[in-house]
Amino acid sequence: MSVEHKPTFCRICEPLCGMIATVEDGRLTALRPDKDHPVSAGFACPKGIAFTEIVNDPDRVTTPLRRNGGGGFDPVSWDEAMTDIACRLADIHRRRGSGAIGWYFGNPGAFSYSHTMSLSTFMAGFGPRLHVFTAGSQDVNNRFVASQLLYGSPLALPIPDVPRTDLLVVIGANPVVSHGSVLTVPRIRDRMHDIVKRGGRVLVIDPRKTETAAQFEWLGIVPDADAYLLLSLLQVMFGENLADRRRLAEQADGVDWLEQMARPFSPEVTHPHTGIDPHTVRALAHELARTERAAVYGRVGTSIGENGTLTTYLLDAVNLVAGNLDVAGGSMFGRYGIPGERWLNKAGGALLRTLYTRKRSRIGGFPAVLGSEPAAVMAKEISTPGRGQVKALFVSAGNPVLSVPNGDELETAFESLDLMVGIDLYVNETLAHCDYVLPAASMYERDDFPLPFQTLQPTPFRQATEAVIAPVGQARAEWEIIDDIARRLWRRTPGLAMLALWRKALQLFGIRLSPRLLVDMVIRLGDGGDRFGLRRGGLSFSRLTADHPRGTVLSPHLRDGVLRDTVVYRGGRVRLRHDEIADEVDKLSRRSVPDGYPLRLIGMRETRSENSWMHNAPLLMRGERTQSARMHVDDAAAAHIDDGDVVRIASPYGQIEVPVIVTKDILAGVVAVPHGWGHKGTGGWRLANVAGGANVNQLMSSAPQDIERLAGMARLTGVPVRVERI
Repeated sequence: MSVEHKPTFCRICEPLCGMIATVEDGRLTALRPDKDHPVSAGFACPKGIAFTEIVNDPDRVTTPLRRNGGGGFDPVSWDEAMTDIACRLADIHRRRGSGAIGWYFGNPGAFSYSHTMSLSTFMAGFGPRLHVFTAGSQDVNNRFVASQLLYGSPLALPIPDVPRTDLLVVIGANPVVSHGSVLTVPRIRDRMHDIVKRGGRVLVIDPRKTETAAQFEWLGIVPDADAYLLLSLLQVMFGENLADRRRLAEQADGVDWLEQMARPFSPEVTHPHTGIDPHTVRALAHELARTERAAVYGRVGTSIGENGTLTTYLLDAVNLVAGNLDVAGGSMFGRYGIPGERWLNKAGGALLRTLYTRKRSRIGGFPAVLGSEPAAVMAKEISTPGRGQVKALFVSAGNPVLSVPNGDELETAFESLDLMVGIDLYVNETLAHCDYVLPAASMYERDDFPLPFQTLQPTPFRQATEAVIAPVGQARAEWEIIDDIARRLWRRTPGLAMLALWRKALQLFGIRLSPRLLVDMVIRLGDGGDRFGLRRGGLSFSRLTADHPRGTVLSPHLRDGVLRDTVVYRGGRVRLRHDEIADEVDKLSRRSVPDGYPLRLIGMRETRSENSWMHNAPLLMRGERTQSARMHVDDAAAAHIDDGDVVRIASPYGQIEVPVIVTKDILAGVVAVPHGWGHKGTGGWRLANVAGGANVNQLMSSAPQDIERLAGMARLTGVPVRVERI
């Protein structure tokens, strides 16, 4: 027996923890944290350690499957599957055009550079009428839009400099469980404790005493009231002359406009909305402005309310006005370090802004965020007749039936499709409706480089990995599947034809056009890269995997003073004034609550769950683990609900039934329900089906009028509900 121990890294979530994979005779048998990894230093969460069970799961799809007449699936050869898919897709395209084709990809897709690169090429080949939906409209698209407004580029993403800050304010995030989001900090819990050890402070503002809040300071806030709090912080900073106006004038345009907009939102005015005492707000504003190294950080909880883009804009505005943007220990910007990066950002930002402005969804008229439409309207894009109606849908690395509002509506819409193809590890609740399910390689069966996360690291770091094992069964990397489809359709569109010509031209020089070729260029041209031989000893993809299998730290810290190079507007100045933001502030005064729904629903992450896709791993589901809601003891007593009771939670849009845990670690008037559950036996994962649970997104609205306008974000927090004992 041959046994190897291979350094690699986990790609379930953003810290990208170093792992050691044990491979016996070509089979992955164990994963353990890499104690010699330069940044994660021996840490890994239960999900990372349990991933061996995902790779070797007997329920995993390892051969192409085709739907049979009985509603199940039969194995089919790759060539037979791809030939039929390409033929049917070509027919749909011939009859209806590119607007009849849709693609949804989920959160794991962002952790595969080759998946996202190949899909981008596919999108470009079919043109802007292709419908693209992503998990981003339930997660992060508002961050891109806020950055586009403020800095001119949706990809200018400020992150808190956790290793150096002395005051970290965390709003609507739970990094002890999530391990960081839009922030790549391995061992983030330890880094946050380091802040306290050096005499600093970590304050967590959340409706629930989360696992993070339990380890630091907790300040409760009414769900979806973050915009009020941030506006009141700005009001105090301006009103009490805490802001460095000279510095502000150098960094930004529209400061006076921002001050005027925040003026009505004093802490006394916002108190009824946030539940936070005015004195506490004032003290926090003073501390943020007077602490030399301070940062405010918000994530999913601040993104999925009624005004998610406004809230993210205000997070950056507070950091800016407090003097904490683009400074060590504050909110900083990462860079690739590519020559001419500012001009590339400028060109890319202009292209994405144009796409945002000009491309609108057929349903609801929502702008395109990085080329994508709101997933919440996907069902209506499928079921509504007319030009641009989706008739062919691909789903890769996702399970929208459990992740978008009103999954029942989506399942009904699937029945009207002419073609549905899934690419994933399992037949999940969504892929159970497909005509074909194609087996995807797991993260340990492909090479990788965490391209999207390079600018989200307070400690700039490079690591690449080769595949640890060969794909199990007949599985293929997503990019190879996408590339195969594109090859079979190259005559159908000018874009794909141009791609084919480029491929043939490069082949004359012995070069294969692939995602790896492109990402290798990024590594070689970026910080630490070999600049194609001009920098001796520099990095390339192959040098990283061969000479630095555990990765290499480029610099202990980010460089400050890069704001002018990051902002792509003329003059390199932050642009604060936007009519769209003023409109969103105006909407705050028009919020309404329907009668009969006295409580507010929030979501919550769980240590042993990753959205919907890891409930089939026995290690993560041991102890007969199930889903439970959380409810305050006073609310439970008023409704005659005891700990462990099954309750019915109803919103204006739907209802679910779920057991409840009664606790004091949540504000009165708030109910928290973990997302990602609701496995109902339609998928092919047996353990997940036994666990079941309730799909919390059945309580959410998919109506266009209930979707946030600027980024197309689904409203998943602060939803009015009532709870009753069954």
